[in-house]
Amino acid sequence: MKIVVTVPTYNEIENIERLVTEILSQDDRIEVIVADDDSPDGTWKAVGAMAENDPRVHLLHRTTDRGRGAAGRDAYAMALDLGADLAFEMDADFSHHPRYLPAMIQALEEHDVVLGSRQVPGGKDVGRTATRRLLTVLSNLYARIVLGLPVGDCNSGFRGFRRETLEAIDVRRAFSPGPAIVHELLFKASQKHARITEIPIEFVDRELGTSTLSFKTLVRSYVTVFRLRWLGLTGNLFGKPS
Repeated sequence: MKIVVTVPTYNEIENIERLVTEILSQDDRIEVIVADDDSPDGTWKAVGAMAENDPRVHLLHRTTDRGRGAAGRDAYAMALDLGADLAFEMDADFSHHPRYLPAMIQALEEHDVVLGSRQVPGGKDVGRTATRRLLTVLSNLYARIVLGLPVGDCNSGFRGFRRETLEAIDVRRAFSPGPAIVHELLFKASQKHARITEIPIEFVDRELGTSTLSFKTLVRSYVTVFRLRWLGLTGNLFGKPS
């Protein structure tokens, strides 16, 4: 079995080498794809150097069509091209810790999608302000209601898919910009009746580097969530949106 962990990045030079090393240490079957949007801090150069010395490390250096959504889509597509049986995605700032990967891999033995969740018993949101925690709760509630998703943590970017599920939802044609890519893929999987489960994780606010998430990006994500619902209602979710 081939397991591929994808990591979209932008200016994560302070975290990326340690993160990739931690990911690879979790299971000998794991390979890593870092999808970097031409980071000015040289993240892609550091990953390229690692890839030269370790065949389990792959660099996807993206210089066009940049952004979180496109990076996630292209990384999953590359994972499929590499022959992945299971494909995971996680953040590069250690808010998603690699130590949860073994449990998530095991969960995919009986499920099609697994989420690393703050919203199930044992899950926690650590080190963030009360305002940011409230924003997370409200945005998660919005996505759950609008999309009708049967999960606790709709916003989780720490997730894994079986190959068959990524193919069923045609991940190569994902279109959502920014963080809304997580909602699109989860909604499409739900619409295909995928078996979805959650395991508890501690989501820890980053210690190194700077987040690129902005208020404008959040608003655009909320609009995209509503658009996804409309496409689902009109039967156009799996067609090419105009």
